[in-house]
Amino acid sequence: MSQESLPDGARPGHPDALPEYAERVLDVTERIPPGRVMTYGDVAEWLGEGGPRQVGRVMALYGGAVPWWRVVRADGVLLPGHELEALGRYRAEGTPLREPGRAAEGRLPRLDLRRARWDGDERARGHT
Repeated sequence: MSQESLPDGARPGHPDALPEYAERVLDVTERIPPGRVMTYGDVAEWLGEGGPRQVGRVMALYGGAVPWWRVVRADGVLLPGHELEALGRYRAEGTPLREPGRAAEGRLPRLDLRRARWDGDERARGHT
């Protein structure tokens, strides 16, 4: 991960260490309940640092061991290159989707962010 893509103060102390910022992003990702999602920007806002691009970079480099499909684009489009895997996970978890209209034959659904978005409110009550 390039040092420029991390917020100040989030640089790793050891070359092989996971950057502190990445650890925090992955921790938030693990807290998102099944069937719910947060956008990249939501995660950055929840942490109070970085932005959507920094969160996206962390997810691209380190997100394979956490429920990566729960951190999504703000437009609800499924992650390019991982659409089918993510769609299977959304359907298994009951994540709200917006099915494409008839004129959009062959297109994949989008996430229904209005219904699927999680604001992280449960953190105050200790829920994960």
